[in-house]
Amino acid sequence: MKSTVGVLVYVRQKGCFLMLHRNKRNEDMHKGFWVAPGGKREKNESIPDCARRELYEETGLTALELKFLGFLHFPDTGASPFEGEWVDFVFLCTRFEGQVKKNIPEGALEWIPARDLCSLPMWAGDRIFTPYVIRGKRFEASLTYEQGTLISYFIKDIN
Repeated sequence: MKSTVGVLVYVRQKGCFLMLHRNKRNEDMHKGFWVAPGGKREKNESIPDCARRELYEETGLTALELKFLGFLHFPDTGASPFEGEWVDFVFLCTRFEGQVKKNIPEGALEWIPARDLCSLPMWAGDRIFTPYVIRGKRFEASLTYEQGTLISYFIKDIN
C-alpha cells in the first residue's frame, strides 16, 4: 500500500484566507476545487520544513510563524481518488513576508473572506474540517473517499 505524507498551509490575513483555485490542468484530481496551498513531503524533509517549502513554492510567501492545527488521514479503501493512503499535517500561518505570486501552474491564488470559505467548490471533507481552521482550533480527522465521494468521516477536537 502506498502512503504519502503531505501538508496544507492556511494563510490568514485580515479575516481572509489565501486559497488556490485549481483550474488550469485537466488531469488535476483537484480541478475546479479551492484548496489551501500544500503538497507532498520530500524524502527526509521535516514536516514544518515541508510546510514552509510548499507555501513558498506555491505562493511566493515565506512563513515567519506556523501554528500546527491538526492531522488529516485519508484511508485507502482501494477506491481512493488520492492514489493511496494520505496523512496531511495542517498548519495556520498568520505571519509571513513576500508577495503573492500572480501566475502559478495549478491555478489562481485569491484572498477569500473566512465567512465565504465553505461556500466555495471544495472536497466534501474540506467542509468538515475548514470550520476548525477558521476558528484556529486543533483537530484530528479521518476522511474516507471512494472514487470522488466522501463515504465516512471522523473528526475530533484536540485542544
